[in-house]
Amino acid sequence: MSGLLEGRCITVVGAGTQPSRDPDAPVGNGRAIAVRAAREGASVVCVDRDEEAVQATWRQITEEGGRAAVLICDVTTEEGCRTAVAEERGLAPDGIVLNVGVGYGMGVAGTSPEEWDRTFDLNLRAHFLLVRRALVILPDGGSIVFIGSAAGLRPGSRIPAYDASKAGLIGLSRHVAVEGARRGIRANVLAPGHIDTPLGRAASAGRPSRTTTPVPLGRMGTAWEVAAAAVFLLSEEASYITGQVLAVDGGLTLI
Repeated sequence: MSGLLEGRCITVVGAGTQPSRDPDAPVGNGRAIAVRAAREGASVVCVDRDEEAVQATWRQITEEGGRAAVLICDVTTEEGCRTAVAEERGLAPDGIVLNVGVGYGMGVAGTSPEEWDRTFDLNLRAHFLLVRRALVILPDGGSIVFIGSAAGLRPGSRIPAYDASKAGLIGLSRHVAVEGARRGIRANVLAPGHIDTPLGRAASAGRPSRTTTPVPLGRMGTAWEVAAAAVFLLSEEASYITGQVLAVDGGLTLI
């Protein structure tokens, strides 16, 4: 039985998982998406600036019998974005997942202009540069999946630069969806809520509210659940879906 992405090539920008000293640390979204895409039959180009982290993703894919390549680059630069969205070792992408983001500052008064700019450089400017290139290189019928956040749908992180940039990502994705539609290129946003990842654990260290925040489904999500939704949006199963936001949040944005 063929997988949902059989015969396709998927580039995952931000395919590493942040290193953690926690022996029970879960997998991050980027690695889970890359591994799940490979399990569904795709060849995967794993892109990250952290060579050790992305090599670990590559090893997991290849040890499971999948096909993968690695690209090391920094997408906060225009050159890095051109490198990220390119053919690598004969693998030309027909689907791209953009899974990069940071958040600096705390509250409006506690966020400096420099922190605002650093957040927007990666969370929005880099995405603009990446999709600007993607719309040139992707074939007709390609797919772009932005990994946003429930914080872009409702205030939640207490980091205004993060929330605002994730909201801006939704606006960018809609423009990409309209422009790409002429060639059948789809663009959608996944908006994870409270997901248990190493980065999430590090960001919320000392904040017990992360695990106690009320969620209608009563628990935090996993990166594998985010990955399942990403694979769906990349696949032909979502061939008539574009310009949409899919919240993977256990109902968090309902309350």
